[in-house]
Amino acid sequence: MNGHVALVGAGPGDPELMTVRGLALLRRAEVVVHDRLVDPRLLDEAPADALRIFAGKASGAHVLSQERINALLVAHARQGRRVVRLKGGDPFVFGRGGEEADALAAAGVDYEVVPGVSSAIAVPAYAGIPVTQRGIASSFAVVTGHEDEEKARETVDWQKLATAVDTLVVLMGARTLPRIAMALLAGGRPPDTPVALIRWGTTDAQETLVGRLDEIEALAEAARLAPPVVAVFGEVVRLRSRLAWFDESAPAHGAPAAAEVEPIDTQVREMLLRLR
Repeated sequence: MNGHVALVGAGPGDPELMTVRGLALLRRAEVVVHDRLVDPRLLDEAPADALRIFAGKASGAHVLSQERINALLVAHARQGRRVVRLKGGDPFVFGRGGEEADALAAAGVDYEVVPGVSSAIAVPAYAGIPVTQRGIASSFAVVTGHEDEEKARETVDWQKLATAVDTLVVLMGARTLPRIAMALLAGGRPPDTPVALIRWGTTDAQETLVGRLDEIEALAEAARLAPPVVAVFGEVVRLRSRLAWFDESAPAHGAPAAAEVEPIDTQVREMLLRLR
C-alpha cells in the first residue's frame, strides 16, 4: 500500500511562521526527512515515535545526496508511511522541491506540496525592508548566490540583473558576495546603492549589516559574516531606518521567551483539529 509524501516548507527560521497545514501534517507524520536550517522545535511537533532522518546540506558538505533523499522518500512511501519532507523556507524556492516532486511523480507516489514562507520575503521584512514600495521599487528578483557546482557554466547574468530590477534579493550568497558586488557594479548599479546583509533572519540570532554596494564586501569581511545570509540590494534598504520593528538586541527580539510561548495558540489548535 502506498503512503503519502508531503513536501513541506518550514518557513524562514522562526518556527511560529510555519503554515497551519504544514504543522498539521507534521503532527501526523511517521517519517520526517528534514534539512539543516529547520528549527529543532518544529521536530518536537512530530509524534515521539516518528522516524527522524537528517538530510542537511551545507556548501560542499552533503549528509545525503539528492538521489539518496529521493530514494528514501519513495521507499518509505511505498511502505505505506506518512512522510513529511521538511525544508527551510519554501520547498520550490531553491529547495530542490521540484526535483523531489519529479522523483515522486515518476515513481507513482502520492504527494502534495505545502508552500512555506520564503526567506526571500520574510527575512527582509523582519529587518524592516519591504522588497517593493510604491514610488521606490515596483519589481524585485530572487536569485541564488550559489549555483549548482556541476553546471558547466554560470547561468545567472549578474551584470544584466544590475539594472533589470529595482530590488535584488540574493539567497545563499555569503561566500560569493565579493564577486556578486563586482558584477553588479560592472553592470551599472550605482556604487552608493544601499545593501543589507541579514544573517539568521526571523530568529533570536538575527543580525543586520547595512552599507553601500562599493563597500559591502569590506564590511562583511570585517564583521566575519557567515551563512546563512540573505542579501538585499536596492533603494528599499533605506526604509529600514524608519521601518525596523524587530529588536535584534533583545534575547527573543521583543517576543516572549521560548518557554513562555505555547507551541500553538488555541485558535490555531482549533483550525488544526478541523483539518484532521
